[in-house]
Order: sequence, then structure tokens, then C-alpha cells
Amino acid sequence: MAEILLTAVINKSVEIAANLLFQQGTSLYWLKEDIDWLQREMRHIRSYVDNAKAKEVGGDSRVKNLLKDIQQLAGDVEDLLDDFLPKIQQSNKFICCLKTACIPCANEFAMEIKKIKRRVADIDRVRTTYNIMDTSNNNNDCIPLDQRRLFLHADETEIIGLDVNFNMLQAKLLHHDLPYGVVSIVGMPGLGKTTLAKKLYRYVRDQFECSGLVYVSQQPRAGEILHDIAKQVGLAEEERKENLENNLRSLLKIKRYVILLDDIWDVEIWDQLKLVLPECDSKIGSRIIITSRNSNVGRYIGGDFSIHVLQPLDSKNSFELFTKKIFTFDNNNNWANSSPDLVDIGRSIVGRCGGIPLAIVVTAGMLRARERTERAWYRVLESMGHKVQDGCAKVLALSYNDLSIALRPCFLYFGVYPEDHEIRAFDLTNMWIAEKLIVVNSGNRREAESLAEDILNDLVSRNLIQVSKRTYDGRISSCRIHDLLHSLCVDLAKESNFFHTEHNAFGDPGNVARVRRITFYSDNNAMNEFFRSNPKLEKLRALFCFTKDPCIFSHLVHLDFKLLQVLVVVISYYDLLSIVCIPNMFGNMSCLRYLRFEGDIYGKLPNCMVKLKHLETLHTGNSFIKLPTGGWKSMQLRHLRCSGFNEASNSCFSISPFCPNMFSLPPTNVQTLMWMDDKFFEPRLLHQLINLRKLGIMDISDSTIKKLSTLSPVPKALEVLKLIFSLGTSEKISLSSYPNIVKLHLNVRNTMPLNCEAFPPNLVKLILDKFEVEGHVVAVLKKLPKLRILKMLWCQHNEEKMDLSGDSFPQLEVLHIQGSNGLSEVTCTDDVSMPKLKKLLLTGVYSQIRLSERLVKLRV
Repeated sequence: MAEILLTAVINKSVEIAANLLFQQGTSLYWLKEDIDWLQREMRHIRSYVDNAKAKEVGGDSRVKNLLKDIQQLAGDVEDLLDDFLPKIQQSNKFICCLKTACIPCANEFAMEIKKIKRRVADIDRVRTTYNIMDTSNNNNDCIPLDQRRLFLHADETEIIGLDVNFNMLQAKLLHHDLPYGVVSIVGMPGLGKTTLAKKLYRYVRDQFECSGLVYVSQQPRAGEILHDIAKQVGLAEEERKENLENNLRSLLKIKRYVILLDDIWDVEIWDQLKLVLPECDSKIGSRIIITSRNSNVGRYIGGDFSIHVLQPLDSKNSFELFTKKIFTFDNNNNWANSSPDLVDIGRSIVGRCGGIPLAIVVTAGMLRARERTERAWYRVLESMGHKVQDGCAKVLALSYNDLSIALRPCFLYFGVYPEDHEIRAFDLTNMWIAEKLIVVNSGNRREAESLAEDILNDLVSRNLIQVSKRTYDGRISSCRIHDLLHSLCVDLAKESNFFHTEHNAFGDPGNVARVRRITFYSDNNAMNEFFRSNPKLEKLRALFCFTKDPCIFSHLVHLDFKLLQVLVVVISYYDLLSIVCIPNMFGNMSCLRYLRFEGDIYGKLPNCMVKLKHLETLHTGNSFIKLPTGGWKSMQLRHLRCSGFNEASNSCFSISPFCPNMFSLPPTNVQTLMWMDDKFFEPRLLHQLINLRKLGIMDISDSTIKKLSTLSPVPKALEVLKLIFSLGTSEKISLSSYPNIVKLHLNVRNTMPLNCEAFPPNLVKLILDKFEVEGHVVAVLKKLPKLRILKMLWCQHNEEKMDLSGDSFPQLEVLHIQGSNGLSEVTCTDDVSMPKLKKLLLTGVYSQIRLSERLVKLRV
């Protein structure tokens, strides 16, 4: 796992080398040679580590020890960069551009680099002395026996719980208009993709003239795969020995064939195979079945229509599969002779498997080797997490090993959250960027955010991450990770010292002192004990506390967090009247880039926090915390999300009275400003914040409505606008001049005059919160040309019936009505209206709302 630390060092050295402090003509330019050397050397070492992993897996202890030395070296180099760069930046501000032998920290940095060079040389000496030279597998002709290759040809094709999937796939495969002639079975590891594909293949192969099933694997060889196919479809031996590709293609052109390609990892092997396999969408009707962990592979080969995403089993089918495996060797395949307690424990065990057939089969195998008693099974239940993980480890680890080095730390980051936690994409990607897990050479933050989004989408396409919610424009809003993969993240992170949990953080004091990230999400006592026992965590980069303990801040006050970059504290379920005192020590975290406080936290951030110069994200929007008073010093601040329940500080938002063109917030970087109070709003603020994408204003007055309606020029970057109107506002709002706003949230506590000019012309998502809805309001909404999502939350309807008939809502896909008072009927009596409507949601309603026939069919 040293490659993760090495990548972090490379990323940071790239950023430092691009820093203006080290450009020609500056006082620190003489250090650039050391930085460049560091970057080059770490790249070479990382390549060596990639090759050495094969020997480590094979059990070569010499390689394992060498990799441990490299990992420790990489960690120390990262510490060096994180520790000295802020000091050098600070010193350079007071030194003129002269030859700088007089900057002590710069000289100290150079001395540390010399020590690193000696350690690199010593690692190379150890490698040579102890004959750790050949780290690659040169015997390319030796192919290890692969259990999956054997399983593909085994007789077992049991598909408990997959009958619906089987029927859908069979109908799709045999449909005469199947695009590209391909069906793609995709999903996370352990779901039974191969089992289902084998069952489908064996069921339909008699309807074809020839057939073949082959295992592709992570390291495929096109020649071997084609030879295997040729043999199965009946190509003569002499034709297989000479001119195989042409002979096979000629045969398949005149035959109606079905071929199963199991476990395809990338598209490159398909690009080779498709040169030989004839097009399948011909009149002959040949078909190809593929399985893959990567949805993008299936999409590339067979298009979107080919994709069939396999999901975990429900509880009923999970228990049925478990029962089948437990009683495999019994004549009576049931629970008749078992106690009710044993059945209950069995159900609990199955529940811990999360619907993953592989986990269920592994667990049943463990239980078959034990007595069928409550005591024996309960002991398995108590310890099954790691045992099941061990049983599935090889299958799950294949997906991790297939990730590029850049993706691995991003995937491991999911383990810092509690199991089954819904993770906001906004939080996740901004933490990746804050920790420099994602770095772009240009230094462009928007480019880094786009890359982070691409990485998240890649993890989803590999079926390692599950999407929970999507935004109005189809991007990922939140996601989850399956418990088995979560356990994999935790185990791999501990092994690589990427992060630790409360369960594995204790141990050798020397190792604890090297902890870089730690997360607490279940055991408050362990968290408190850890902080008491380890007051100096000087190497800690990220701290996550998911806790019910309101005293967490008192535990943190005495700790030294000089390198801390990410801090997340989520508190829930304690006395709502309690007020938390957030200590001043948070203002001393000079490296802090990402800070999030969430939950039932009442208090105020200390004023000294405005001095944090590297802060990029401050997120207190889901708590009851007030912002500090004073002008922000950070020129890197991009996302500021504070609570809408408390007033924000004037100094955070307003123009300085002494310098009218200066703002407390950095004008070129701020992208999110949520929420600000109406009394601090000035049009010049939006003109200065040129990259502002999301804005929320609360307690809007008539004067601010006028300012927004007549603002010129309008901010070009603004995409999301949320407005909470004060009581008594009567001014008519007009946002028709804002072409780039696509999401609008209006919270109005009384009647407000609306017309078509009230809404942006390209509006995609509209939320009306506590609106008084009358007939003219619905008439205006019907005409919005691009509206796809409409939510009406806790609105007061002055008319009992809402008629959506007529030429209305040309693009609307989702209509959500929640808690609406006064509404008893929603109708749509024609097929012309809302032609694209897919979902109607009714939640939290006061009375049962009657729906017309068409709307009943669309309700979810």
C-alpha cells in the first residue's frame, strides 16, 4: 500500500514545484532542484512498488519488509512537505529576493532532503544486498490455476432469488431486435453474475447452431480466448493451428452462435476480440452474453439497452439461499428439527451478509463446519464481520487491485464513514481535493472538481459505490458503499496506514504516533480513551468523529493538530438544550482546509478561525452554529455553508466601509454562499463574486427583491438560487434575466404575486416551500418550458382541486407534493399534458388526495 503515500508525495511535490515561491528569480528558487529530485525519485519508487506487489502477495517476506521501509519513507517525506511548506511560505513574505542562506527553515528543509537521499540509497543497498532484484513475474508462460475458470465450467447453476432477472434476460437475449446482439450482466462483486450468466447460457444454447463460454479475467490473452472459442464452436483442429482468426471468423459468419464472455474488466480486450467475432445484430441472430464488474464495459460493448444491473438479494431470497446451503447434505432440507432461537440467529447472520450471495455462501460454509447449536452460531454472529470478509477477500480485492493508483485512496475514503451511511458527493469530493488526493497540473480548482466528479462516476460504474440520489441534472448527489466493501476499505486502510478506526487505532505508541487519519463512529468510550492516551497526534491529517457525545470538543481542546487538513464532527441525539463551547484551538489549525460540523451542535465558532489562511470549505449548514466575527483571511475559501437558523456576521459578507471595493470573502474563489442575511446583501457583492454558483439569502425584503429583479449585469456563473422571504413581502420578483439559473428554491410564508417573468428561462428544478397556491400560480408553472422537477412542500392550497390538464409542463418528469393543506384532488384528464411525466410522489399529506387514472399509474 506504499503506492498511496508515494502518490500523495508526488501530488504535493508537483504542487509545490508549481508554487510561485519556487519560480526563477525568487529567494527560494534554489530549493526547486530538491523538489524536482523528490518528485522524480518518488515516481521511480512507485513503479518499483507496483512490480513488487506480485512478490509480496506470493509471500516473499524480503519484499514485504522492503515495502514496509518504503512506506515509512514515503510517510516521512509527506510529513516533511506538509510541515515545511507553510513555514517557508511565511518566511518568504519577509525576505526580499536575495540569495537566501538566511532563511533557517529553508536550510533545514534542504538538510532533511539530504537525509531522505541517504535513506533512498540505503533502501537500494538493502535491495541489492539481500538479492531483492527481480520483482516482476518473468515466467509469462506459467499461468496460475484460476478458481473462476474452473467455476465457469462447473455444473452448479443455482439461481435462488434471481428468477426475475433470469426471465428478463432471457426475453431480452432472444428478442429479434436486440441492439448489437449483446446482453451485459453487471454489478458489484459477489452478486452471482457468473452463476446467472451460466444458467442463461445453458438454457438458450440449444436454440443456436454453436456455442461457447470463456473466462476472460483481469489479464486476458486474446489468442487463448479465441482458441478456446474456436474449439467449443467446432472449428477443426488443423484450422485452429493455422490462420485461427480468419478461419474462426469465416465459421461464425455462417453460424448462429451464442458466446458467453465471463468477467471482462476493460474494453481493450473486446477491441481485439471483435475483429474476429462477426457483428451480432445481423439477420442470423447470433448473441453474446458478457459479465463485468464495470458498467461502462457493458455499455461500450452493447450499448445502454444491453445493461442489466444485478442487485443484492432481498431478505426472503437471502434466507432461502442460506437455508439451501446449510442443509446441502441433509435429507430434510428445512428447519423442522432446529430450535426457534437457532432460526432467529440464522436470520440475523443472513442480515449481516447484506444480500450478497457470495457472503451468504461463505457464511453457510463456516457454519456447516460447526455444531448446529445456538452457542456455536452466536459466536459466529459476533465475529462474522472479519470472517466473512476474509472468505470474500480475494473476490473483493480483485476490484480494488484493478483501480489505478490515483483512484485507490479515493475509494478507501469511503471507509471513514459509518456503515450504511449516506455520503454527500459534495462533501466527499471536497475532502479529496483538500487532502490533495486529487491534483491537476494547472492548479485550476474547477478542473480538480471535474476530475473528482469523474472519479466518483468511475467508482459507480465499477459497481463499487451505489448511487443514493441524483441532482436535477443527473449528477451524483449522494452515495453509499455496501458493508462488505466498507469492511474491505477499513482493512486495506489499516494495512497501508491510510486511516484507522477506533477498533484498530490502539497498539504500539510508535505506530499510533504515525496515524494520518482516524475515524470514530460507534464507540464513544474508545474515542475518549484514545484522545486521553494520545495527546500528541502531530502527523494527523484528517479526523472524523461521528458521535453522540457533546463533550467531544472538550476532549479535542488539549490536542496538537498542526498538520490537520480535514475535520468532521457529527453529533446527534443528545439534549437539544445543551450549548457546546467550541474552543479557540480550532483557530490554530494552520493547515485546515475542510471543516464540517453537523447535527445538534449549538454554539459559535471562535473569532480566531477567520485567520485560517488555507480554509477551502466551511460547512455548518446542518447544525446550529454561528459564524465567527471578523474578516476572512483565507483567499482559498470556496464553499461557505452556514445555518439558516442563525444570523451571519456582517463582516463575513458585507463590503468594507473603509474600502468599498474590498470584500471579506475572496472574490475569485467563492462558489457557494449559503446562507446570508438580507440586510448584508448588496448588488456589488454578486458583481465581485464572479465564480459564485450557489447562493442562498434569508429574510428577503421588498428592497432586495427589487435589487435582484433589476440587477445588471447578472452573475454569469450563478446556477442555484435559494430565497427565504420575510413576512409581509409584496414586491413582485422577476428572475427572467438570469439565463444560467437552473435550480430555484422559493420559501414564501404568504401570498406572493407571480407571473412568467418571475422564473429564469432555463429553470430545470423548482421548489415551492410554504407557498399559497392559487389557480394563477399553477397556470404560470404550466408554461415553464424546461422545468423537469417540481416540488410543492407544505403549501397552502386555496383551491381543493388542482387540474394539470391542457397544454402544460412540456418537460416535467417528477412532481412531488408534500404536506399540502387544502388540496383534495389532482387531475390530468388528457394524454397531451405532461408528456414526459415519470413519477408522482405524495408524501406527508394531511388527507388522502384523489388522483385521476393516469396519475395513479405514475404514483410511486
